[in-house]
Amino acid sequence: MRILVFANTPAHVHLYRHAVSRLEERGHEVLVLGREYECTTDLLEFYGLPYRSYGEHDPGEGSLVGLVGGVADQFRHIATTAVRFRPDVVFGRGPYAAAAGTLARAPTVLVLDDEPADVNHVVSQPFADTVLSPRVTRRDLGADHYTFDGFVECAYLHPDVFDPDPAVREYLGVGPDEPYAIVRFNALEALHDAGLEGFSLAQRRDLIERLSERLTVFVSDEGDDLDLADLPARPYDLHPALMHDAMADAALLVADTGTMVTEAGLLGTPALRYRGSDDHVYGEFRELERVGLAEQFDAYEGVRDRALALAAAEGATDRWEKRRREYVGDLVDLTDVIVSVAEVRGAVDRLGASTRRQLRHREDAPPRREHP
Repeated sequence: MRILVFANTPAHVHLYRHAVSRLEERGHEVLVLGREYECTTDLLEFYGLPYRSYGEHDPGEGSLVGLVGGVADQFRHIATTAVRFRPDVVFGRGPYAAAAGTLARAPTVLVLDDEPADVNHVVSQPFADTVLSPRVTRRDLGADHYTFDGFVECAYLHPDVFDPDPAVREYLGVGPDEPYAIVRFNALEALHDAGLEGFSLAQRRDLIERLSERLTVFVSDEGDDLDLADLPARPYDLHPALMHDAMADAALLVADTGTMVTEAGLLGTPALRYRGSDDHVYGEFRELERVGLAEQFDAYEGVRDRALALAAAEGATDRWEKRRREYVGDLVDLTDVIVSVAEVRGAVDRLGASTRRQLRHREDAPPRREHP
């Protein structure tokens, strides 16, 4: 079989990387179409995935005409590659994957999380043959929508596939018992971030200065617009592929970006999300809050004070790790599901019994189980 996979962001690389490797081991030909966005291609190269770049994401430069022209060039590149590759099935999300599947006359499988409905979903959904999403997704995505008990991040952070690198403290330059926090600042440049505001510059500086009085602080600044020269913090400068290893051993993660808060929670690290002006209700965060693996705050003072309290508290990481053991191990290993769905070309009704039991048609999903 030939399988075409889209990796538009770093998170998509992680979502599919184990599945790509397993499918290749089973003798299938896999091609990843990646976009130059943040560290996407760095991750594709680090994991040795078979990829081609179809363009780059650069929202901050150029005119509207230039932007439209750039998107058109990307669609042309995708169309040419898809027709020549002749995939048996396409995985991705958004209009790029939908266009590739339509032009190649191949079934299209969309693996989605619970982001608010936007133009990407509206455009791509009618062309999807199968849609997979977490059971906590609030939206009904049509007759071919199936849910699983977990998160998209379970494809790479489920205990069955994630084994943290024990040398990460050495890479970071911290002692074996030295507590550290990771603070992540979002650039808010993605389409679904349009119009949103996170930490202000003054809030960033205040948070770093206060947290550094209690533990070592590493800053991951997506927008690269914060000067750390006069701040008591270190830049997170390891390879981006090691971020999950660093998060797994951290005492705390504070961010105004959703994916890393979800990841930290699933790793058993105390995870705090500052919503800023984002008033959307996300099923994933609501679920993580319910089981005590993440917390969200509307006001800066709330997230700051909670971060300082956790930094000073004894046993906070032990409590989070206990909750993780009790909750995450029972979730679906999404990589297994993706591989199985790929091998039946997206036809869920042809899946083996064990995998089929892990998926529920959206209309048949049972009530959410309560967690003690």
